[in-house]
Amino acid sequence: MQILALNCGGSSIKYKVFSMPEEKVLVQGSVERIGSQGTTLRHQDLTGEAAECRKHLRRGDYGEALEEILKLLQPYRIDAVGHRVVHGGASLRRPARIDAAVLATLKACCQLAPLHNPANVAGIEAVARLLPEVPQVAVCDNTFHLTLPPRAYLYGLPYEYYERYGLRRYGFHGITFTYMVHRAAAMLGRRLQELKIVSLMLGSGTTANACCGGVSVDVSTGFTPTEGLLQSTRCGDVDPGVLVYLLRQEGLAPDALEEVINKKGGWLGISGISNDYRAVEEAARQGHERARLALEVLAYRAKKYIGAYAAAMGGIDVLIFSGGIGEKSSILRREICRGLEFLGIKLDAERNENGSGDRLISSPEASVQVLVVHTDEEVMIARETVKVLTGKEPSGAFGQG
Repeated sequence: MQILALNCGGSSIKYKVFSMPEEKVLVQGSVERIGSQGTTLRHQDLTGEAAECRKHLRRGDYGEALEEILKLLQPYRIDAVGHRVVHGGASLRRPARIDAAVLATLKACCQLAPLHNPANVAGIEAVARLLPEVPQVAVCDNTFHLTLPPRAYLYGLPYEYYERYGLRRYGFHGITFTYMVHRAAAMLGRRLQELKIVSLMLGSGTTANACCGGVSVDVSTGFTPTEGLLQSTRCGDVDPGVLVYLLRQEGLAPDALEEVINKKGGWLGISGISNDYRAVEEAARQGHERARLALEVLAYRAKKYIGAYAAAMGGIDVLIFSGGIGEKSSILRREICRGLEFLGIKLDAERNENGSGDRLISSPEASVQVLVVHTDEEVMIARETVKVLTGKEPSGAFGQG
């Protein structure tokens, strides 16, 4: 089978075409800066003599981006399309073939993940329009976390709201956490079932996860992706009383408040500089006080979650950094791990500062193994798509380190 794995994010699209089950990437590409000026599509054909093209999109919306992607993929047979979907609620407990009922569920969850689910739905509808005979599969980010026990997912609100509205912690980045923990176990030559792992997915969106014995037992993101760590534009953990106060003091309507906590907060809101972490880190390096403060808040919150999850699991064996920031920022990794020696976490300065790809960066004498893992959500999407459509477990391996 040839599977198109489509990952529509808040302002970008990533895609790969896999030949399955060998998991060979035939084509890959991305569209950046959707919804703003300078929307650019980058496309790589990896068959034969590798060819690459770039083009700027005039409208810069999801519809145009997907139309251009599918035009470039016309020479290839697409047997199925797998989509990353951020929020599938509690009813989609596993990846599912998309039909009218599944699509309705995903649309209903748009209010819970307003930065991503509308883009995910746009991708599904565009493929249905342009490739109407091709089956599609939804792989939801929160599914990995549906194993959370009630003590971890319930909020301290009247229980009737959980029963009536499904108000609970869902958690996100589950596709990438699945990849990260399996890859870490393979790198260390250990059985996943014997490991207590804290994973930090640090990109534009950020999530911390506690995985004990291969099962997600706690996660920082909640009912929506807004809760938890500081993110690029999302505020993360905040006293709910602050939101009530803002509603009264600023006279904000609910939509305006949602705009504040989802699009005006995070390291953008604190620094006042950018939602691009690289720009904030560079400003901090040059002495910008609010940029420095934003990065301190990000590192401090991540540090607290590591400690909390170590306590919840009764220890920690492995700490994983992933995502564009987690993989590339040695400064942030250093600041997060600073002071955690009492947990057995100690970085090797040389390993942390240098190297690329999947690697061990902890000191040889540390009892906790600290890893950098380059996640591959698209291969997980392709594997799950094959599994849904064939009923067979894919044979892909995570490899040894």
